Amino acid sequence: MSRRGPAELFSLEGRVAVVTGASSGLGVEFASGLASAGAKLVLAARREERLKELAARLEGEGCECLAVACDVSREDSIDALVHRSLERFGRVDVLVNNAGITEVVPAHEEPTESFDRVLGVNLRGVFLCAQRFGRPMLERGSGAIVNVASMLGLVGSGQVPQASYAASKGGVINLTRELAAQWARRGVRVNALAPGWFDSEMTAEMFASDQSHAWMRSRTPMGRPGREGELVGALLFLASDASTFVTGETIAVDGGWTIV
Repeated sequence: MSRRGPAELFSLEGRVAVVTGASSGLGVEFASGLASAGAKLVLAARREERLKELAARLEGEGCECLAVACDVSREDSIDALVHRSLERFGRVDVLVNNAGITEVVPAHEEPTESFDRVLGVNLRGVFLCAQRFGRPMLERGSGAIVNVASMLGLVGSGQVPQASYAASKGGVINLTRELAAQWARRGVRVNALAPGWFDSEMTAEMFASDQSHAWMRSRTPMGRPGREGELVGALLFLASDASTFVTGETIAVDGGWTIV
């Protein structure tokens, strides 16, 4: 067997990747990174106009894209996404489970409806997407699923009260392990990313406050939040042949937040 160089190992040329939550923030960054590695893309989110804008930009850079409005809290919406993806491309090689929401509220004040809504998108939605896209991957005997968790699935925060979010992301991390264990012998790898503080639509209020920004810097061993592009390398590692013997793992990209 000939040895492949790094460029070939990390290449996604000819592969099809689905990115949920692709209309903003990290989803846009993930989609752009996958496109740069040669993947064809299915962009999914609730805000279709934003998806179409992103698809047009990426197509202008040479990437073949399909934009599909999808609400991952609804099974019928996910089933339609799977159908349209397979109808257009015939296969899906990579799923990036990125769609997510949060509620910043003290746990003793959070309404049950809020807790259920966050878990419905962040955990149930991740499971349903993995299950529905996992089925054709398992039939074919190959595929890579990357679940986007959070460093707050590994440690608590307290000062930014998000009980439902933390619970959902902790669930995503162990769901990742369980799916990986069940599917490893059938050729489907399942791993997770655990981002730290990155500027996105979800964290906009934190980044808009000088006090919050100072708090992030003081708590992070590297002394700063994440920068644009710093998640892409880890994503491409998990999505590509560079990680063919890696499954069930969670890679924290957090500037050291979870090590102290």
